[in-house]
Amino acid sequence: MAVDLDHSFSTDKPIDESFAAITDLERVVPAVEGGRVLETTGDDSVKAEILVKMGAMSLTFNGTVEVAEKDEADHRALLKVRSREKRGQGYANADVEFKLNDGGGDIHTHAQITGKAASMGEGVMVGVLDAMIKDFTTKLGSI
Repeated sequence: MAVDLDHSFSTDKPIDESFAAITDLERVVPAVEGGRVLETTGDDSVKAEILVKMGAMSLTFNGTVEVAEKDEADHRALLKVRSREKRGQGYANADVEFKLNDGGGDIHTHAQITGKAASMGEGVMVGVLDAMIKDFTTKLGSI
């Protein structure tokens, strides 16, 4: 199942500080609810884990997060998430594009999900992802 979501956020931070925060995976991954960095694997990549709660069910995904594109002049970054369900056959992959402007920015998320998470149905998945991203955007000003 593929899902595309768009969100905006605002912050009081200067644009360069916001850009530094979203491209610092040690700071940005834990800002996602249930997310944590397991190991730094390069300047712009980490191994990470995320615990996703979907109603009564919880799923753990392990994988990588990398800053695949970084344009400091345009304040645009693309983060790629590639993960597998810890106890199952499914995966959750996402391309997350940030476009910053003075006072905030926009986030476009293209996610591909299979396995147990996808079996919950598109409505449930969109709701869970939307809530996760909205929670993340509220934390962006403090990372």
